[in-house]
Amino acid sequence: MHDTLPPRTGLSQMAGLIKLMRPRQWIKNAFVLAPLLFSGAFADPASVGQALLAMLLFCVASSATYTVNDLKDIERDRRHPTKSRKRPLAAGTVTVPAALALLVVLYGVLVWGWFVQPGVILVILAYVVLNLAYSFVLKHQPVMDIFTIAIGFVLRVYAGAQALAVPVSSWMFVTTLCLALYLASVKRRQELSQSGAEGREVLERYTVALVNRYAEMSATGALLFYSMFVMSSRPELVITVPVVLFGLFRYWYVVEKLDGGESPTDALLSDWPLIATVLAWTGACLWALWPTLQG
Repeated sequence: MHDTLPPRTGLSQMAGLIKLMRPRQWIKNAFVLAPLLFSGAFADPASVGQALLAMLLFCVASSATYTVNDLKDIERDRRHPTKSRKRPLAAGTVTVPAALALLVVLYGVLVWGWFVQPGVILVILAYVVLNLAYSFVLKHQPVMDIFTIAIGFVLRVYAGAQALAVPVSSWMFVTTLCLALYLASVKRRQELSQSGAEGREVLERYTVALVNRYAEMSATGALLFYSMFVMSSRPELVITVPVVLFGLFRYWYVVEKLDGGESPTDALLSDWPLIATVLAWTGACLWALWPTLQG
């Protein structure tokens, strides 16, 4: 498919390297900030700085993971009708040596992070190992692939707690796991319905009906456990439960009627009611938790 690769310039390769890091996907690392919000530490500038640094380190780690995955799948991506154009390595806008150099820089930043936030880096190390296992083995195993993605989000929350040295409610961990399982199941559903089994080897072992049931069960669990977390630990946040419910309904609408969801990030950023829902939930949390800081 790439008998003649596009000419590369320094500027185009730099743009390709940035694209290779997938900065649009960094929005997922906002989960690192959950402990900052729910602990009420968002009024402390030092805590905010620590949480933002942890999120930045997770962005670096996730970009390194994407780079490794694209290096491994370069030949497969070149045969894919969409990825052959959108993935910089497959499209030829970034060379393999340049991608490897980028990987060295990203891992170098994580080594530096060890001297600043060792607890966070230990969590990130677990994330990196988990994703290496995913790239080479687990993404080919049905159900395990979905759980691996979801555990990555739980690790993000745990990293945020490590950055602030605060405990995290077990309800928050279970809620995060269910929400991530919901998003991962919907992603598999959309890949299966839009591309069939051609997009991923593991899709041959799924059906749309099966992943629909996974998504529905996970969404129900996320709402249930979030409500129990609110009522047991943060009753002042009860006003956010309807907002969460609306967000789940709206996301499923985007998936079912607007054909989104293959990329949760794209689904969020392309739908203004979903963006408004996230902002409304964040604002409601800040408003509800702020008075407790003054008392």
